[in-house]
Amino acid sequence: MQTEQRKGMKPFIQLILSTNIPKLMLTVGLIGTFISTIVSLTIPFFTGKIVDSFAAASIQPIMLVVIITAFLLQAVIDGFSTYLLGAVGQQVVRNLREKLWEKIIGLPVPYFDQHPSGTIVSRVVNDTSVVKDLISQHFPRFINGIISIIGAVIILFIMDWKMTLIMFISVPLTIACMIPLGRKMAKVSRSLQDETATFTATIQQAMSENRLMKASTAENVERKNGFLGIKQLLHFGLKEVRIMAVIAPLMYLIVMLVVVIIIGYGGVRVAEGTMSTGALVAFLLYLFQIIFPITSFAMFFTQLQKAQGATERIIAILEETEEKSTGKTDFSIVNKALIVEDLSFSYDKQTAILNELSFDVQPGQLVAFVGPSGAGKTTIFNLLEGFYQPTSGTIFIGDEKVDDIALSTWRKQIGYVSQESAMIVGTIRDNLTYGLENADDITDEALWKVAEMAYADQFIREFEKEFDTEVGERGVKLSGGQRQRINIARAFLRDPAILMLDEATASLDSQSEHIVQKALTRLMEGRTTLVIAHRLSTITNAHKIIFLENGSITGEGTHEQLVATHPLYRKFAEQQLSE
Repeated sequence: MQTEQRKGMKPFIQLILSTNIPKLMLTVGLIGTFISTIVSLTIPFFTGKIVDSFAAASIQPIMLVVIITAFLLQAVIDGFSTYLLGAVGQQVVRNLREKLWEKIIGLPVPYFDQHPSGTIVSRVVNDTSVVKDLISQHFPRFINGIISIIGAVIILFIMDWKMTLIMFISVPLTIACMIPLGRKMAKVSRSLQDETATFTATIQQAMSENRLMKASTAENVERKNGFLGIKQLLHFGLKEVRIMAVIAPLMYLIVMLVVVIIIGYGGVRVAEGTMSTGALVAFLLYLFQIIFPITSFAMFFTQLQKAQGATERIIAILEETEEKSTGKTDFSIVNKALIVEDLSFSYDKQTAILNELSFDVQPGQLVAFVGPSGAGKTTIFNLLEGFYQPTSGTIFIGDEKVDDIALSTWRKQIGYVSQESAMIVGTIRDNLTYGLENADDITDEALWKVAEMAYADQFIREFEKEFDTEVGERGVKLSGGQRQRINIARAFLRDPAILMLDEATASLDSQSEHIVQKALTRLMEGRTTLVIAHRLSTITNAHKIIFLENGSITGEGTHEQLVATHPLYRKFAEQQLSE
């Protein structure tokens, strides 16, 4: 167990040290704790003197002044040092959360495919909160307790070593009881944290997909899943409570046993005249200055075990490989051909999704990708955007490998409009300017211009707050056509050199599709454009159509050429264009 604890403590300490601890604040806080504890150690001594002066009927006012001053001084310094150490903890956890959040933002898309968003949220919120509680609350009390115990033990040995040795009988007894309970608590706490993350993921999914839940009448399913998660949390919570229910009475029993023995033995010593009443009172007060910190240590080590478990999960995220951030940052892709050579890809490195695709898109061309569902059309777009890395093959822009260009530089010059009409919570303005470094400097005039170009200005003007209209989560307060026109306006605002349209009108009704198609046609003017389309009527005028089947290119040419040479494309055309 000790070896495991050392292994668990080392990464925890390294993680905390990596968060730029405010050293001055920590030093002053620890010094204040030391002074506060030293002052508190004088209180039992003076209390004993006062008790003896009561017995001798010779009360000295100066002693009362000294002890009251000591009480006030200890309270003030203790409050100040507690605040400083608590502030250190808060600052450390803030830095840790910033470090973790920055890491998460930089992780590649495959990571989010494999880890539920609720679990990731739990790491940022719940696991860091466990570390925060340890550092800002339990650690200051632990330091205070250690100093108090050391000082009190030294004084007690000086006062009466025999009685002090009797008190130490309780130490091995306490350790023997606490070690197995601590192991059990650590196991339960880690299981509780894992279950909390799972439960967070469950309820977040239900909330984010609430319309799917309602439309599928899946309330009972989600209710059952939620109740099951709550039941599991209760299960582990009760385990924690049961262990604490053993620890608290056990510590109380040991404490009372020691106190009763000391009082009994000290009473005999007072009766024999070998110890004064004041000395016994002082001894008992020092004893309590040892006992109270020891009882709080159980909570500290329990929290420490939780923090170690949280640290393991946080470190696991921090050790993940981020998206490539290196490469050329001043490279322009304007008027450059997009060339794909022998591109292959597999999500699981077993089942091939794309098989050695090669094609080129010349500047200003409209190139469409057509084929049955699952042929790999969207996967090509994912690779071009850099969401995934190809298993093999190379993507060029002009004579430059895309891998040699910084991802942020590459993506800034690409406009991507998908059928999902992705939107963030906020206003129409927030969605139009999302991701732009100069978002605050963009004028309403510029926004109206791109809104007009996307045929979105009319419905925006109908809203009372216009650009400051809240769109709701995922844009639920807007229609599908409105959301898509906002996305097109966003693309206009970025003025991309290459435009990628992923079935941008697939989910719209005929009226909305007509308006959105007009906006897309305007957006495509003068730009290199790649289109995924199920509706062939929108791409019959494409410079080139690439037909995909099972991850391979089986046809390439204009609409007329494919109708004449490609049987499956001709079948698609006859089914759609003859309607």
